[in-house]
Amino acid sequence: MAALPWEVNKSVREVDYYELLGLRPEASAAEIKAAYRGLAKVMHPDTGGTAGTFRLLQQAYATLSDPSLRAGYDRVEHPPARTVTTSPARQAPVRQSPARQSPARQARQSRRAAREFGEDPEFSPGSPRIDTDAVGWWDQPGIAERVRHAEPGGPGHSPLVASLAGVVLLVLPLLFRAGFSVPLLVVWLLVAAATAALIQRLSRRHLDAVRVGRSFTAEFGTRREFGTPGTERDQLAERLTADLLSRYLTRLPGAMVFHGLAWPGSVFADIDHAVLCGKRLVLVESKLWLPGDYTTDEDGGFRRNGRQFRGGGTRLAESLTAYEDFLPDVDVCAALVVYPSRAGEVTTAGDAVIPPMTPQRFIEEIGGWLAEDPSTVDVGTARKVRDQVVGG
Repeated sequence: MAALPWEVNKSVREVDYYELLGLRPEASAAEIKAAYRGLAKVMHPDTGGTAGTFRLLQQAYATLSDPSLRAGYDRVEHPPARTVTTSPARQAPVRQSPARQSPARQARQSRRAAREFGEDPEFSPGSPRIDTDAVGWWDQPGIAERVRHAEPGGPGHSPLVASLAGVVLLVLPLLFRAGFSVPLLVVWLLVAAATAALIQRLSRRHLDAVRVGRSFTAEFGTRREFGTPGTERDQLAERLTADLLSRYLTRLPGAMVFHGLAWPGSVFADIDHAVLCGKRLVLVESKLWLPGDYTTDEDGGFRRNGRQFRGGGTRLAESLTAYEDFLPDVDVCAALVVYPSRAGEVTTAGDAVIPPMTPQRFIEEIGGWLAEDPSTVDVGTARKVRDQVVGG
């Protein structure tokens, strides 16, 4: 007799097919199909997944979508509770059959099963609340500074510095009534003329920068957030992170938040969120994953409770490469914010190129990275990033 699909590789039995798909054992065929389609988008090798993980997902779907294979799998992996026969004198009262149970009782049993196996579709982790006392940058000097609009190539404070230097150069000899020989007078006049020309040039650039700043303000107004997070039921994590960014990272006066960014040349919302502050940009994805401790292995794959995690993937590596090429003068990093998909706690540890993070850790570490230049808005970069927002 041929081995059943889940018996070919014994290591596969460490992974519960229902848990992999984020479903409870009572899931309908339509729910299984919908869960598979959603996970296939992120677990396919072409979208950041691995071949082994995707094969496992396909095997889980092939088993659970076939009624006979699913029945065999359930008998082995999810056997029904054993019935205990008692004597007539001690027989327990006959319980109501599932078919005759009230809808309320069936709903309670479904919720209990969802909490025990895989994701709980009725569970919401709620908006994250951050302990700002543990956030080192929260009250650092400079956080309350006014916004500075910086145009690439702009003079910055150079006109002021040059003007002061010129005034000092011209006035000091007069104040001290210095006597000038003819050669010294000629040198002094040449230096003064050069200083005046430099001041004029830098002042013109400064005025241009002022006009750019006013144009930027007229274009962007007082908006600091652009785009809209996903509104579908399975995009709850995006909405949670959108609230997180709006509530906490906008404390940085120069921070601009973007939702739903496309890769350069793409028309799809390939990136959940991005935050720009000065010349630093962070790309963010949001995930609802099972409770547990998440780390990253040497190959960049995720591990849950010390074991390889096959419950989802990310496209942040591709996003990071795309935006590093798109904005070569900007420091770009990426982070994955993870929320629990059912009752329980998510913890994260370790450093990686794309680390999984709890909301608290994200605000502490990524916020601290952005807070190194909290007040600058780079006009050119802001326009480029804003133009990548899908749907404006």
